[in-house]
Amino acid sequence: MKLLTPPTSPSNEAVGLVRIVVGLLIAYHGHEVFRPELMSTYMEWDTFKTSSGKFLVYAGKASELIAGILLTLGLFTRIGALLAIGTFCYITFMVGNGRFWYEDQHPFMFALFGLLFLLTGPGAWSVDNVLFKKP
Repeated sequence: MKLLTPPTSPSNEAVGLVRIVVGLLIAYHGHEVFRPELMSTYMEWDTFKTSSGKFLVYAGKASELIAGILLTLGLFTRIGALLAIGTFCYITFMVGNGRFWYEDQHPFMFALFGLLFLLTGPGAWSVDNVLFKKP
């Protein structure tokens, strides 16, 4: 029965669809970099009440936006994945409490998706497939 038999590898279309959706969600969070009132609330968190706090908040949101755009387009997918992994691991373990099994699931799951795309590549419907396609 095919339903119970695992595939030998994930389908390109499935990976591509998940990459696009995850990329859009990450970009949605990253677009907050253009909302100064919201960015100032992040700077009030204890983690960012340092001399480099403002830089860290803006760098984090900018990296979310860039990673989200790269993943959505499937452009330099593995670079976007590395950016997502780094950003969301920092959020999970440095900003958050590191309790990825409960409180910090959201950013940790984005880091895991980044790992998925780092290991599998972009899947279908990506600019990478057009730019780097082997003849």
